[in-house]
Amino acid sequence: MSFVAEFSVSADDFALGDALAAVPEMQVEVERLATHSREWVMPFLWVSGGDPDAFGDALADDETVADVKTLDRLGDTRLYMVEWSESVKRLVDTMIDKHAIVQEAVARHEWFLKLRFADENQLSAFYRHFGPDFELHRKQRTTEPKHREFGLTPEQRETLVLASEMGYFSVPREATVEDLADHLGISTNSVSQRLRRAHDALVRNTLLANGRRRPE
Repeated sequence: MSFVAEFSVSADDFALGDALAAVPEMQVEVERLATHSREWVMPFLWVSGGDPDAFGDALADDETVADVKTLDRLGDTRLYMVEWSESVKRLVDTMIDKHAIVQEAVARHEWFLKLRFADENQLSAFYRHFGPDFELHRKQRTTEPKHREFGLTPEQRETLVLASEMGYFSVPREATVEDLADHLGISTNSVSQRLRRAHDALVRNTLLANGRRRPE
């Protein structure tokens, strides 16, 4: 039974510690690439949220980067191709040896990784090896329905799907909260709560790097 696990790890212990410290408002997102080669696990980086030119300079000076090229410029967003230093390549080698498949990697101050393992024994071996450097936040069996991965309850998913099918999100709107409530046989207040909580879960589990709300 396969597992997906979410970890956080400091940039100093993973990659780009100097660059992220130099431009702390920048967010880095690794473009997914299905490969097990140490050369091509994380070559493409999308960066946004800060000064991309300053971050490009910081990338070139970062000790974990051997070479960097700018591939695309889209407003304040950049796509870089990075050749990693030997230290990062060795770390990637070890992750691969421990049977981790990188599904998602996002950084802002620290890295947040979503890794897939074929079974719980592989996940446990990975966690024992990397110890406290990799903080485990969540693990889940991938036999659960897809919506669980995004933090949605079955009721929230049902309400979102119905709202889309009935045109609640259309412009102009083709259905109201009252229409959804009548169809579901629940109160308008319950529909509103489901929609708000579903939107919050989707944002936290798809757009935010670590799935956590901004601290008060």
